[in-house]
Amino acid sequence: MAYEFDFKAAQDYDAFFAKGRAKHCFDLEIKLISALIRPMSGKRMLDIGCGTGLSLEPFVDLGMNLTGIDPSAYMLDKAAERLGCRVDLHRGSAEDLPFDDNCFDTALMFFSLEFSNRPAKAIEEACRVAREQVVIGVHNRYAPRNMIRRVKGFFFPDMYSHAHLFSVWELKTMITSILGTVPVKWRTTVQFPFLSGRLISKVESIRMIQWSCWGSFIGMRIKPVPKFRTRPLVLKTRNCKINEPATGLALGFRKEE
Repeated sequence: MAYEFDFKAAQDYDAFFAKGRAKHCFDLEIKLISALIRPMSGKRMLDIGCGTGLSLEPFVDLGMNLTGIDPSAYMLDKAAERLGCRVDLHRGSAEDLPFDDNCFDTALMFFSLEFSNRPAKAIEEACRVAREQVVIGVHNRYAPRNMIRRVKGFFFPDMYSHAHLFSVWELKTMITSILGTVPVKWRTTVQFPFLSGRLISKVESIRMIQWSCWGSFIGMRIKPVPKFRTRPLVLKTRNCKINEPATGLALGFRKEE
């Protein structure tokens, strides 16, 4: 990962999403991600860049086998406080996951791809360890709200100042270059970032609204073609003497004689 959250950033992360309007947007984002994942009891899910565990918390009571990985020890400390022993937490980077091929059903990247210095490699690794699907949640670089954030970040730096935002087309192009033509499904949410309430939440759930390319948050589901990391095998040979007695059938004939 290109940007690793320090102690202060880890503290500010939870505080940021606890605010009224930010919490409303976060709830919409998690709702979209959950709809794409379609969680089921017994399924194994890896959250790549799990941060403080906010993105894992909605799934802990659904009977899933959950694992989280993050490069920041401070973020993992916060995640351990929030999730306890209900999630298996690891420290590591998205570009080199310490897991075997296809050992998870789902790999999730929620607000973490933006902080990778090699996003294509991170997606490739996610597709390697995921057997069924990879779900990506990123902030849309062309959404009006995020454009304002980027301009504001020049004068008042925050965590978004370190993020590389993506568009729907940029993500799809990168996925095609890595995997070729594979099934990809996407939707967006937070179409009205400056409004909140029950009515707005219902409007945000309308499928036609979520097909907009200008929503502040993009949710994308990928069905990866299985790929495997191959390792050279050491072949062991045994030197046999030329005049060594044969085994098996020939040995049986000698006994009869």
